[in-house]
Amino acid sequence: NKMDTTKWSEDRFNEIIKETSTFIKKVGYNPKAVAFVPISGWHGDNMLEESPNMSWYKGWTKETKGGVVKGKTLLDAIDAIEPPVRPADKPLRLPLQDVYKI
Repeated sequence: NKMDTTKWSEDRFNEIIKETSTFIKKVGYNPKAVAFVPISGWHGDNMLEESPNMSWYKGWTKETKGGVVKGKTLLDAIDAIEPPVRPADKPLRLPLQDVYKI
């Protein structure tokens, strides 16, 4: 986010990817399974449609169980998230948060 404050800098975006990938790897995730999208929420760049302000950005790719997925916008990245598999053959479990005595 806030790519508008860095004048849509490719160098700054690559720096953020490098730092974030290191952190993601430390906490146990695969950085290749994460879509990195440069956006400007204020201007709406790369949120729903491809931005003309970042002509250097060619899109993201990420590895999933179903193969490699590609996209260019934040909406594409959100649409590419695979929902978790739910054990439908198991009994229903609901979390209990509080108990009230009346």
